[in-house]
Amino acid sequence: MSLGELASQFELLAAAASIGGRRLLGLDTNPVSAEWTHVTKVDPEGEKQLPVAYPLYLSHTSAVSVGGSRDVTQQNTEETFDLLTDADVPAFHEPSAASHVTEQTRDQAAFLAIPEVLNGDSQALVGTLGEGIEYVREDLGPGMVEEKLGFSLDGLFDGKLGDLAAAWLMEEAVFEAYIIMNVDSAAAREANVTDEDLLTPQEARQRALAAEYHLESELVYLEYSGTFGGEEAVELLEAIDDAVAWSRIWYGGGLDSRENAQAVLDAGADAVVVGNVFHEIASLEADLTEEALAEFGAGAGVDRDRIEDWVAETADVGETSATRYLSTITDLPDPEDRATRYLAAGVETTLALAGIAADLDDPSMAEIREAVADSPPGEDALATVLDGDASSVATAIAVGLLAERFGLSSEESFVGPHVGVDL
Repeated sequence: MSLGELASQFELLAAAASIGGRRLLGLDTNPVSAEWTHVTKVDPEGEKQLPVAYPLYLSHTSAVSVGGSRDVTQQNTEETFDLLTDADVPAFHEPSAASHVTEQTRDQAAFLAIPEVLNGDSQALVGTLGEGIEYVREDLGPGMVEEKLGFSLDGLFDGKLGDLAAAWLMEEAVFEAYIIMNVDSAAAREANVTDEDLLTPQEARQRALAAEYHLESELVYLEYSGTFGGEEAVELLEAIDDAVAWSRIWYGGGLDSRENAQAVLDAGADAVVVGNVFHEIASLEADLTEEALAEFGAGAGVDRDRIEDWVAETADVGETSATRYLSTITDLPDPEDRATRYLAAGVETTLALAGIAADLDDPSMAEIREAVADSPPGEDALATVLDGDASSVATAIAVGLLAERFGLSSEESFVGPHVGVDL
């Protein structure tokens, strides 16, 4: 038997073992955790900002998806992953362009998620994937090897290092089979989904079967992009759930209440995906901070209970984006009370940082770090949710915001552009 025939037999045996494990033994070999029931989309673009107290909110989500469709770059993607590493939450990368994938994002992401639109045009299904593979094979893969070694090996292997890198990346990647059902969304425009492409439950079921059995998509994603699908989404999810056994089923679109999140979970979704309402918390927090500065002044001397009472009196907390986001985490008790505490923590942190900023006069980075070294604002609040060193996370946020305030550049300075308050 030739080496090629031996390799072919090995591949056949491996495929048989995988299929048998899934279909006969019911083994869960899907790399996407079955325990994930809530996923938060975090967009790296500058306009989609984070609340100061973002680790508090993200401590309750199962995982974070990093990616966006506008103004996303390698730099702001890497910065977002750095921020999420501090938040101590698993994050994966859903890039809108192949060039957003870097060695750093590959190291920090739990996995790379590649979209395949089941009801769009051929570009959305295979064209974009082909562009991505070309980038990995010709640029990213060989470049990563050369950077590690300090010289190129590609000439020694007749250009096959790129082929190996592309094959390995595709083997590690998770594929998201999208069904897009909101024709007015950016996702629909990018995938050329029109009214004629919208699916009935039976058609959605058939596409989901193709995704699991032929495309081997780890995820089947029903996407309504900012609009809640209601009864139509429930019918589609029930049909998809009846079709697939191995692929995870996710729903995204217009989720901002416990009732709607629970409805799609009951219909068969394994996880809900929430995006816009999370980013809206940053604007809410910034508005509250501006009012709090007028009410209390800058500094760290305001009692925390007093700030919580003030937040409850000033904002209709039950109707805020903070409560609506936390409500989509269906097993989280009393989201309104938690939102009150988290909003107060963000306000308290920013008031303290504003006080530190007022005491500094054209500081250096060393002076900024010294000013927050002993007791970084927000440390106590973060310590309630972070298993690791809350002090280092609070310090990074504080130094980054103060560096932004004084126009200084440092390894922490990227925090400022991603967080929604100004000192």
